Amino acid sequence: MRNESRNELLTKVQELSFACLDMNLYLDTHPDDKKAINTYNSLCSQFIQAKCAYENKYGPLTNFGYSPSKYPWQWVCNPWPWDKEFNN
Repeated sequence: MRNESRNELLTKVQELSFACLDMNLYLDTHPDDKKAINTYNSLCSQFIQAKCAYENKYGPLTNFGYSPSKYPWQWVCNPWPWDKEFNN
């Protein structure tokens, strides 16, 4: 597997997050669609893996109990996507 950049990893997280949300909304109106449930569960698994890959390399994406932190506290240590240093 090639070494993905910060932007590539973040894009993958965002795409999978959107896909999970989209499937969630579909399932709200089609709760008996077994194929859609399987797709949703697969996407959720891929999202968790992508989020962990990003956070292991670049630090937490969310706080408030959704992402554990290494020492020292990482939430404030990394550049944000809108910071110039983010792409370096």
